Amino acid sequence: MARITLIDPSNATGTTGEQLAQIKSAFGMVPNMFKAAANSPAALTSMWGSFGALGNGRLGAKLGEQIAVAIADRNNCSYCLAAHTGLGRKAGASVQEMAEAQAGRAADSRTAAALQFAIKVVDNRAGIEPADVDALKAAGFDDEEVVEIIAHIALNLFTNYLNVALDVPVDFPGVKLTRAAAA
Repeated sequence: MARITLIDPSNATGTTGEQLAQIKSAFGMVPNMFKAAANSPAALTSMWGSFGALGNGRLGAKLGEQIAVAIADRNNCSYCLAAHTGLGRKAGASVQEMAEAQAGRAADSRTAAALQFAIKVVDNRAGIEPADVDALKAAGFDDEEVVEIIAHIALNLFTNYLNVALDVPVDFPGVKLTRAAAA
């Protein structure tokens, strides 16, 4: 059971009600994570706006979801791991690709570089070296994409922390946390 009230979308009004209606339209339901965030209209606006902005970014949905599962596994966020695994499959990733991403790995060298960078940023609380950015650029990412990867990291830290700290009930098919990337 969540540690805070999950806002009932049918009782939400104003901007919060409008955003929850948009979320329902996008997902076919209002996931519990958004119901938790809806306790703060500012937090909900930030979260939903970030999903929209990054969904239209240059990295693409598949890589964004792969980054999300790698970070979710690092942070022991069962909620985000379940949600983003399903969203990754909808974005065209195979079951194997999502499992590998969860462990911080990918057959594609460009994707692998992004995942390893994301994990290093999370593990080192952004205390990375110039060589880490250089490796990302050597894999084919330009400055815009490097910043976009960091934006994905930040959004996923926000959602991971919200779901873990508030024990938001998972309402997506479960995926086992492995912390494989920690090895």
